[in-house]
Amino acid sequence: MLLNILSHTPPWVFVLFVALLWLGMRQLLAHELSLLRVSALALGMSGWSLYGTASAFGGAAVPIGVWLAAAAAVLTVLLRRKLAPGVRYDAARARFTLPGSAVPLALMMGIFLTKYAVGVALSVAPALSRDAAFAALVGGLYGAFSGVFGARALRLWRLALAEDRRLAIAA
Repeated sequence: MLLNILSHTPPWVFVLFVALLWLGMRQLLAHELSLLRVSALALGMSGWSLYGTASAFGGAAVPIGVWLAAAAAVLTVLLRRKLAPGVRYDAARARFTLPGSAVPLALMMGIFLTKYAVGVALSVAPALSRDAAFAALVGGLYGAFSGVFGARALRLWRLALAEDRRLAIAA
């Protein structure tokens, strides 16, 4: 069955997988990012997860509502956490120095694999698109991924704003 599923997968899906894998693996090493890139990644991945939810269930209220609730809950919890040791913001260059982390890779793969698994499940059992429990589970999972991406970006924004304020006061 697995070979049948893989053989019916469009080639662009494998290209997307490799691109996300490459992007995520780059984040395993210490790197620098601008605030724009941090924000674009969070918005892009959250948008993709919301699209995955809406496209799987035709924009039904339950999965979208659960997506919103899960994203907000995870975001709220994670906003309270401190940034990883080694995270720095250089206000003069408007760039972050971030230590390597497997979290972005895990999140990207999580969203990709969820979208792939949901697509396979819905092609094998189309009635799942009308199953409220399945829709809520998928919406919640996608929302949780988005909450993590959003919290990461907002925590970095908070660091940048605090550093900019500190420099403005010192000047």
